[in-house]
Amino acid sequence: MPNRQLLMGLDVSTTGAKALLINQEGQVISSATNPLRLSTPQPLWSEQDPHDWWEGMVQSIRQVLDQSGVGSDDIVAVGMTGQMHGLVLLDGDGEVLRPAILWNDQRTAAQCDRIRDLIGREQLIRISGNDALTGFTAPKILWVQEHEPQVYGQVQHILLPKDYIRYRLTGEYAMDVAGGSGTILFDLRQRTWSPEILAALNVPAAWLPPTFEGPAVTGVVSSSAAELTGLRAGTPVVGGGGDQAAQGVGVGAVESGIIALTLGTSGVVFAPTDRPLIQPEGRLHAFCHAAPGKWHFMGVMLSAAGSLQWYRDTLVPDEDFGTLVQEAQAVSPGSEGLLFLPYLTGERTPHPDPLARGAWVGLTVRHTRPYLTRAVLEGVAFGIKDSFTLIMEAGLGQIDQVRISGGGAKSPVWRQIMADVLGVELVTVNTTEGAAFGAALLAGVGAGLFDSVEQACHATVTITGSTTPGQNSADYGSYYERYRALYPALAGEFAALSALNS
Repeated sequence: MPNRQLLMGLDVSTTGAKALLINQEGQVISSATNPLRLSTPQPLWSEQDPHDWWEGMVQSIRQVLDQSGVGSDDIVAVGMTGQMHGLVLLDGDGEVLRPAILWNDQRTAAQCDRIRDLIGREQLIRISGNDALTGFTAPKILWVQEHEPQVYGQVQHILLPKDYIRYRLTGEYAMDVAGGSGTILFDLRQRTWSPEILAALNVPAAWLPPTFEGPAVTGVVSSSAAELTGLRAGTPVVGGGGDQAAQGVGVGAVESGIIALTLGTSGVVFAPTDRPLIQPEGRLHAFCHAAPGKWHFMGVMLSAAGSLQWYRDTLVPDEDFGTLVQEAQAVSPGSEGLLFLPYLTGERTPHPDPLARGAWVGLTVRHTRPYLTRAVLEGVAFGIKDSFTLIMEAGLGQIDQVRISGGGAKSPVWRQIMADVLGVELVTVNTTEGAAFGAALLAGVGAGLFDSVEQACHATVTITGSTTPGQNSADYGSYYERYRALYPALAGEFAALSALNS
């Protein structure tokens, strides 16, 4: 029987270790996910044990192989993806020194200030494309240096979460350029570690692994890992990409002008670029793409579909989402002057402000439930538009198409509001497996099944639906400008209210 040439994508997210198996037409053969434990040993802390990632991934790989019934010889390559920014510290023997500090850990505000002092905020943004934020890897390294010197003294290797899985699979220390740029230790333009940043922060270059483009082979499955997982020893493992870069590949957002919009609990706007652009104030993330020779902007809104979830759970817990959204369809654009600020968990883009708060502004006795619901839907759309505005101002150029996914994208009403507010066509695509699917496509390029990442996407990702701006689109311009004026007017009050409650 001829080799079936299957591809595997591995995704170590915050919530689960996932293995996905596809064929070269993009059809899903099998998928399995094992849940992961999250630890919060102190307020603002978020940690996980890397050993749990590996144990969960071994189980997921074995489950996929068992469910599919395929032989390990049929799998021609493995791609990696996972949560970005997490700090994994290993000693000289490759042993884990402490629990990994994750992307959503908030303990490092003082270290972010220190990084800005040591490098200069403008210079840091110029080199790395990003300001120092608590989510990134570099301030976590400084935190361990300052607070756990006994651990820091044993460090010999720094990895990201997915790269620990790579190490356990292959025995190789390696990292992809998309993940590397998310550490803010990277030179964005050169797509490699920045000697200037490393020197300023006193981080030894020898601790950092070599970096690879997304489809490049970084090693092969070792005999010991093959025995544990059921994979064939010698199977190539490619660089892959951080979760958002791999998600971009998975929906075909690998060419300038095609934007990926994920409308989940948070909202992510992912915009590929053909050159290394930056937003001068660091209000957008600028990283390398998993596709060679590409970069991307990323805007992150913390409470997108999460705003609608909060609204339903808090005010109308017995009502289903479909009924609420259908009621809102009858309300005219602008909800008769009612605006909603969706900053329920602070904000990241365009306002990197943990003290930002949610609000309805303009309430009157006429504003019944359908108006409140529509204002929430519109407020999230306006918040997403903020990222589009910043991306265009930073020089992206033309936006041809927005590929929308996530739970919120299932609502035709919300898709239409989003298309009207953004003023662009929204399309849905056939791929629903997210970052793991993109990692598998990168593996296909590395194995030679596709000539390029772009060709892999064209061969497997197809459009399933389209929503174009309608007659309401012109009405939203003035409401969006009023929305943009609210945060500057209220930011001082948000900070004052937070101080009262601290």
